[in-house]
Amino acid sequence: MKRPRKGARRPPAALHPRKKPTMEAIMAERGIVLATLTGIPKRDRADVEAEVLLNAWNAVRRGMYRPDPRDKPRDALRKRFHGIAWRIASHYIHSAYVRRAVLHPSPLGLLREPVGPSLEAQIAARQVLEALASLPDWQVEALLSVDDPESLAAYARRRGMNQSPAASRLRIAREALALKLRR
Repeated sequence: MKRPRKGARRPPAALHPRKKPTMEAIMAERGIVLATLTGIPKRDRADVEAEVLLNAWNAVRRGMYRPDPRDKPRDALRKRFHGIAWRIASHYIHSAYVRRAVLHPSPLGLLREPVGPSLEAQIAARQVLEALASLPDWQVEALLSVDDPESLAAYARRRGMNQSPAASRLRIAREALALKLRR
């Protein structure tokens, strides 16, 4: 009897009918996934869990979930999840990223200063913006006129007022902003 050469025949089609569990049923079995992923570091566990759930859902959508009808539906789903989680955890543990990761803030000594505004500067800017938002519109407009390239006299002319009241408005707005920031 002649045996077919390796890879010449496709494996037999699945013998069991397709099943489509709901997303709620899939999410209800997160416990088995988390129990299987106990060897994964906590910082990466949520990402690996999401990958497991996504792979399980994609398998259901493609019609690849064909449990044995003799198994209870929940037991079949748990077996499937355990298998997917085991495979993805194995891929994660044996990946080059995990094996060669160097946990150091500046492994090559290139990062000397933090990039971007400091946390204190961000908090101070947020406080100034909140104080500006609580001022009346005419005071905000007067304060923003300082940043304009035109002079205070041009600002006053554009509003149809003398230069003295415009300067007075600016002084009042500055005092109001300083008072809000002190509080």
